[in-house]
Amino acid sequence: QVRVVESGGGLVQPGGSLRLSCVVSGSAFFGIYTMAWYRQAPGQQRELVAEITRDTTTKYADSVKGRFTISRANADKTVYLEMHSLKPDDTAVYYCNLPTARWDWGPGTQVTVSS
Repeated sequence: QVRVVESGGGLVQPGGSLRLSCVVSGSAFFGIYTMAWYRQAPGQQRELVAEITRDTTTKYADSVKGRFTISRANADKTVYLEMHSLKPDDTAVYYCNLPTARWDWGPGTQVTVSS
């Protein structure tokens, strides 16, 4: 069974940066999957914020374009989300999964942007 574990969140001031990591275990085919980062703010639906294909083509939600960068390390079965110029609206729990969200959700990692 595939398991994902996210980490790297924390409390950061507006304008600050964070780097999130997502480690995938239990999948022998990680390298061929398109991977995605999602976030869910309190009282809001979960939204997809970034995707990366097997050949590292990336796509971003308009709200994070130019500030967030998704990358992957296939040998480590890890996906990263580098976040800069963070805003209070970026406050959410961040998750990774397939774009189809077919895997069980991991615990997520809390990102809080506040002064």
